[in-house]
Amino acid sequence: MRDARRRFGGLAADSHGVDDHRPPVVLVHGLTYDRSQWGPTLRELAALDPGRRALALDLPGHGGSPAFDSYRTDDVADVLHGAVTDAGLDRPVMVGHSIGGAIVSAYAARHPTRGVVNVDQRLLLGPFGDLVRRNEPVLRGPDHLALWETLLAGMGVDQLDSAAQELVRTATTVRQDLLLGYWDEILTATDEAFTAQWVRRLERIRASGVPYHYVAGKEPSAAYREWLESMLPGVSVHVLPGGGHFPHLAEPAALARIIAGVGR
Repeated sequence: MRDARRRFGGLAADSHGVDDHRPPVVLVHGLTYDRSQWGPTLRELAALDPGRRALALDLPGHGGSPAFDSYRTDDVADVLHGAVTDAGLDRPVMVGHSIGGAIVSAYAARHPTRGVVNVDQRLLLGPFGDLVRRNEPVLRGPDHLALWETLLAGMGVDQLDSAAQELVRTATTVRQDLLLGYWDEILTATDEAFTAQWVRRLERIRASGVPYHYVAGKEPSAAYREWLESMLPGVSVHVLPGGGHFPHLAEPAALARIIAGVGR
């Protein structure tokens, strides 16, 4: 199995496996983290589906990837497409955790894919949007780390095993420019405009017939599940409990099984 650290489209990446008849997999981490979060999932995927091509990328401004002018969702999705094209991947399965789940969803609305796996990222703002907007002065001030720690405390990190907890707490860079840049659309758009944007994206995904999987750490609310199923009638919802906001670290083998079955 090939295991190479390199750059594609300017983004730092780990490239695994070989190109063959199987759909390649692209993995995108969450805000402030890096591609190392996919280590457990990649190991399980390699055991389940040996040699399958998989590309774990660092988002712009994260890990080994340089800063970019814009971190808005569509712009980052286009940067990812540049990396996918540079890597020679054909219609990959896009997997993303947290804000990465939003970005790979936007990617599928703009570029050819074989499927989407969104790991624990709601596409409606709800209380989180209210919290971010209410704390905009904190985000723009010297205490932005305190807000992040408050958010992290509610993500269920203590449910993870010690190795996964260490990964969450240490393999992270909580930079102010990243929080402000990746949350810019939350801070500047109304709930109505934000939702309308996602409705348009999901309509394009539905029209393309691309399979969509939503993987959550707990059962989504009835209202959100109803909305998601109304937008994507064929959506598959998977609940992997025991890891809070990090089901990919709590149940990497279960996630690998989901990924392995997408687009086949």
